[in-house]
Parts: sequence; structure tokens; C-alpha cells
Amino acid sequence: MKTTTDAGGATDGGGEGGDVRLTGISKTYGSFTAVHPLDLTVPQGSFFALLGASGCGKTTTLRMIAGLEEPSSGTVHLGDQDVTRLPPYKRPVNTVFQSYALFPHLDIFENVAFGLRRRGIRSVRGQVEEMLDLVQLGEQARKKPHQLSGGQQQRVAVARALINHPRVLLLDEPLGALDLKLRRRMQLELKRIQTEVGITFVHVTHDQEEAMTMADTVAVMNAGRVEQLGAPSDLYENPRTTFVANFLGTSNFIEAEVDGRRGGDLVLKAGGGALVLPEGRCGAPAATGGKVLAGVRPEKVSLTHADDAGSVPDGRNRLTGTIADASFLGVSTQYVVDSAVCPRFAVYAQNVERDPRLVPGAEVVLHWNPAHTFALDAAQSVSDGLPGPAGAEEGA
Repeated sequence: MKTTTDAGGATDGGGEGGDVRLTGISKTYGSFTAVHPLDLTVPQGSFFALLGASGCGKTTTLRMIAGLEEPSSGTVHLGDQDVTRLPPYKRPVNTVFQSYALFPHLDIFENVAFGLRRRGIRSVRGQVEEMLDLVQLGEQARKKPHQLSGGQQQRVAVARALINHPRVLLLDEPLGALDLKLRRRMQLELKRIQTEVGITFVHVTHDQEEAMTMADTVAVMNAGRVEQLGAPSDLYENPRTTFVANFLGTSNFIEAEVDGRRGGDLVLKAGGGALVLPEGRCGAPAATGGKVLAGVRPEKVSLTHADDAGSVPDGRNRLTGTIADASFLGVSTQYVVDSAVCPRFAVYAQNVERDPRLVPGAEVVLHWNPAHTFALDAAQSVSDGLPGPAGAEEGA
């Protein structure tokens, strides 16, 4: 079945436009399908991320845009130009890879100038200096690549790709070789650069935080298909499948049954208790008696010692349980709570005023705002091949 997805707000930029349109695009290798037929539109000037685990088809999709892989079906358009059969060097795109591929014998200035000189442009100084200033490396122009840090080398690679003024810049796991602190800094740098130059960036990554920090729109891929596409906040707050819910962070799932309605809310039966769910947050059939997975993110949940259960405000969803484990993480403490309806319920509590009674073995009340609950079709925990209600596990 073809997947049709649109990043929203795409405009026809004409022949000079930088929007990317994939129509019925797919890729097979013998009997293996790496990318199932899909339609995908990336608006001109956006920062778009293809996010997924290894083998999900994201890099294959990027390589079909670049011309490094020939589609088994479908077309690739950049603006109004059909580039499906064009070789890579004739496409108005440039690619930045995880390996920076800088020329070690050339200094930074000449690395950036390489594309211009190859095109026969003699006067390159102004353009190269402007591009080095953009990536904040103007003072490093005469150094060799080995004299720069990994993050600086990555910025050189970006400058070299941008100096030819492509309509689209493709980034294939560009920060994967950097350490965590530098990677986070480079995420902000790449977003700044994209905002300043204003061209379309299509970024492939397996790192959820990276995609959500940098991208305007994220397409979550799984097994060669786009599971869900949207703004990072919408994907996180309103996942439509258990795969997306678990891949973008951690989710607690509770098996529940629709018991009825109360105003604009659904009332769910879970174990011997009840949970309230805004009807607009239900991604499953809402008929009375229908089975759903009620989900809530760990950081949305508060933890109160059972002795203080009376202090929990009215109107909140609540469960009871026993703390099984507590891990100090610096800014927060991660609790794992055994509950009758969710055996491994995760809670992330900020370390502001820690209750010393919240230790393994303590009886507690879990409670949260009903507006932070979402619900999915209970059958998805099987079809997605993921854990069911106890599956508060973070996607890799």
C-alpha cells in the first residue's frame, strides 16, 4: 500500500524551487523491499528530518533524492524539474556525509573553494570568505583539516556543500561521529546555518533528540514506510502508533476499555479504576466496550507517597503502585513503579524538592492531568511488534 505524506504548506516553487516531491517512490533489492511506495513532499526552505532505526529505509530514500540510488518505481522532483533519471552531478543538490571527506592536503580555504574552482570560477575569495564567516571559521582559513576539531571539520564540509548554492542540502547522519556534547552544539549550529541560508535541508538521523531539536518537520520511518509525519511537538504529544510513541522517548501504556463519555471526554476502565481521556486524543475506535492502550509520558506523571494520597487534587488520573527502582540522573530521578495495570510504570521527577520517602518499596500514588493522556488501538502493540502495556521502553 502506498504511503502518502505531506509536510504541510508546500508551495510550487517552479523550476527554481527547492521543494522536494517524491511520487510513488520505492526501492527493492531482489525480493527485499527497502522502501515501500510512498509520496512525500518537503516544502521549500524547510528543515526536514527522516528519522528511524538502522534499516528503516531513511538513508535509501535520501540516496534516491541525491541520485546515488535509482528508484525501482516513482519519480523525484525538485521544484518543477523531474530529476529521476539525472545523474548525481547534474542534480541541484549537495550531500554532507558522516565522514567529512575533506581533502587533507588542502587548507580549509581551498577545501571550501574546491567546487568553485572545479567549475572554472577564478575569483573565489569573496564567496569563500562569506561562507567561512557563515560557519564561523573565518580565522581558521589557512589551517589543514587535521588541525581542526570534529565539529569544525563538519562545518567545513557544510560550507563546501553550500558554496555551490544547491537548491537542497542532504545530510546523512552528519553528526554521528561527534561526542554527545559537541553533537548537541552542532545541532544548534546547523539549525542556525539553515535559517540564515534559507534553503531546504533534508536530514537523515537515528537520533530522536537530534531530529526534534533541528527539524521543522519529522518523518518517522519504520520498515520502509513513513509511520507518522509532523512537527516534533505533535509527534511527541500525539503519537498515532505505539512505534512512534516508543521511538520518540518513552511511553507508559495501560490496557483499558472505553466505558462511556463525560462531556467531551472518554471514561476508560483500567483494572478496577477509571481514567479520563479527552476524546480528541484518542487514536482508536471510541465506541463503548472498545479496547485501547492509554498512554502517558513519564515526565507528565507526579509521584505522591501513599500517606499523602489525600493531597492529590481532584480531577486527575490516578493509579496506585509500589516503587520497584529509583535511579538518580542528575536533573531528575527515574522511578519504576509496579502497578496492577502497568507492571513497569516509568516516572521522571525533577530533582527540586525530593521526598526522601520515595524509595524502593514505598507505596505511592501516580497521578497526572487527563489532558496528557493519549490512546491508541490496543491491537497495535501486536502489529507494531512492540511490547504491550508494560512496554515503557525507549526506542533505539
